[in-house]
Amino acid sequence: MNTPSRALTVLGIETSCDETAAAVVRGSAPGPGAILSDVVFSQIEEHRLFGGVVPEIAARAHVELLDGVIVRCLSDAGLRLADIDAIAATAGPGLIGAVMTGLLTGKALALAAGKPLVCINHLEAHALTARLTAGTQFPFLVLLVSGGHCQFVAAERLGLYQVYGSTIDDAIGEAFDKTAKLLGLGYPGGPAIERLAATGDSKRVPLPRPMLGRENANFSFAGLKTAVVHASRSTDAFSPEDVAASFQRAVVEIVLDRTGFALRRFRIEHPGANPRFVIAGGVAANRALRAALTELCAAERFEIEMPPVPLCTDNAAMVAWAGLERAAAGLFDNLNFAPRARWPLQEQAGLA
Repeated sequence: MNTPSRALTVLGIETSCDETAAAVVRGSAPGPGAILSDVVFSQIEEHRLFGGVVPEIAARAHVELLDGVIVRCLSDAGLRLADIDAIAATAGPGLIGAVMTGLLTGKALALAAGKPLVCINHLEAHALTARLTAGTQFPFLVLLVSGGHCQFVAAERLGLYQVYGSTIDDAIGEAFDKTAKLLGLGYPGGPAIERLAATGDSKRVPLPRPMLGRENANFSFAGLKTAVVHASRSTDAFSPEDVAASFQRAVVEIVLDRTGFALRRFRIEHPGANPRFVIAGGVAANRALRAALTELCAAERFEIEMPPVPLCTDNAAMVAWAGLERAAAGLFDNLNFAPRARWPLQEQAGLA
């Protein structure tokens, strides 16, 4: 069991995509921690007209909003910048212009206030959210599912992650967004599909389940998206409700099959560990998926940890917590750290 470290107070900044966010978290590893403030300004309305995130619009909005978001965040926490132990900012992966805005702001604040800087991998922040909320002990298995990412990761310890499998084409969140756009539901697609699916027949539309039964933990959603296109144009005239319900059911069954393989591999590779499974990322907010994974983990005798829905989508509380853990381990960064559009989690630096 990990020995709790000294309590720290960390300001986190998140601008990897279309959420402008800042948060203050206090606590010690392995958690749980306390969220003193958490401010998220969503840019959904700015991007809705285009049916998805426009990188230039996202970056400009971050520039306009971030200072005010940070001021409000500190005010909500009842703190001054001088009260903060470290500043954590997302440095990738993400839209490069958006990432640059938050990282440069974090660097400026760290320099001006004389505070240490921690540059955060957005994926690591998602993976460590369960430690913020529940103090989940290493090792554990994580399913990261969002608009840009879909992968299984064995979190061995801070900074040491083994990827079991990932999507070979499209991310699960992208599949939701594209299906929603096809059905005229707008952006973001995940919540819209979930609402429409509640009134549809999930067995009405025949859709494929790519990769089922494969002896690996990879995903594929491109074929499923193509099948949805054909179904929507079919002479059988499937209703949007039935297409949404059938699509969501196919996704859930794919994820369950792939998760089953990953759980079994994790148990084999960690025979002495208490088996723990974490789901993180925006798609982790889907209630049908959460319910199905809860049932699977009960059958496989895995503890399951699902962060509260607001902490599944992009937020700065998870960034602040990842910064807290890395600060407690002495893993600080210098001011010349470069933002990264791509940053595989297995390349994340950690403890020796």
